[in-house]
Amino acid sequence: MTNLLERQTILVVDDVPENIDLLSEVLRDHYHIRVATNGEKALKIVYSDSPPDLILLDIMMPGLSGLELCRRLKSNPDRRKIPVIFVTAMCSVEDEQLGLETGAVDYITKPISPPVVLARVRTHLALYDQSRELERMVTQRTLELSVSRQQIIRRLGRAAEYRDDETGNHVLRVGHYARLIAETHGLGPKASSIIFAAAPMHDVGKIGIRDSILLKPGKLDAAEWEVMRRHPLIGAEIIGEHEGELLQAARTIALTHHERWDGRGYPAQLKGEAIPLEGRIVGIADVFDALISVRPYKPAYNIEDSLKIMDAQEGSHFEPALMDAFRKTLPEILDVMREYSDEKGALTDFGLSTGRLGDG
Repeated sequence: MTNLLERQTILVVDDVPENIDLLSEVLRDHYHIRVATNGEKALKIVYSDSPPDLILLDIMMPGLSGLELCRRLKSNPDRRKIPVIFVTAMCSVEDEQLGLETGAVDYITKPISPPVVLARVRTHLALYDQSRELERMVTQRTLELSVSRQQIIRRLGRAAEYRDDETGNHVLRVGHYARLIAETHGLGPKASSIIFAAAPMHDVGKIGIRDSILLKPGKLDAAEWEVMRRHPLIGAEIIGEHEGELLQAARTIALTHHERWDGRGYPAQLKGEAIPLEGRIVGIADVFDALISVRPYKPAYNIEDSLKIMDAQEGSHFEPALMDAFRKTLPEILDVMREYSDEKGALTDFGLSTGRLGDG
């Protein structure tokens, strides 16, 4: 007899109590049994926090039939993988074909043979277990690959940033600011997370700009500005075109974060909503952090002066709706600014600096 704590759960659905009793008698020594006498009760059990591992389902029931119940389950992404075995008196070839086409993994006709029921249940539970384990492994591996990809993106972003920012913390701050603005603007967790992970690559094109221009301690002349304005195109070329959402977003951000709401930005002079949303968001985060940071061509401005400059450019450089989101989340942005301050040395996203613990 199987240990009760290790037992899998079988849901038996039939409108005839005697049929439920018979199947329960066959299975109860090996599995935990739940029962439902109609389709509506079965759905409540299946959609509960403890769904069954397998369903034995009659077809001919009043109200919600077994076929319709199966169709509903198979249309639900969260429950469609639960194996369904029809146990029914409908025994024609056409009935069996319809049942399997509806999504059942097997079809048992009444009167049942207990050894057959046990064998079929055991087989499909084993297959379901293998499927879930494979899915778990794939999910874990996908997560590992995603984390690795994000770490590579951050490090490439920091490699570019180190050329004119000795800590490289700017790219970390911009990622956090952008996520906060995105969330406050109403983007969901997935979209906000993608922007957060991709934003550190916004200036990777600086790798292609020579030091005499990038590190010049003063204003650039017209010819130098022409070279500097190429860095979004260089960044997009470095990242390349990919099918994955993360690298697509990274390329878009690198290419468009210097566009302006009024169409006077670069490199493509895009205007308004023609600028991708992620580029508009990162553009605000990037400019704010550049204002409060020391650069070869300027000192750091204080918070008050930086905000005045940002406010003055609302509607010209920046989208008004996103500036509203920026102002609403400003307390959190300032927390990030302090947590990832350049004065703490080179930090990681886990609040670790080089050789010592950071405040995060």
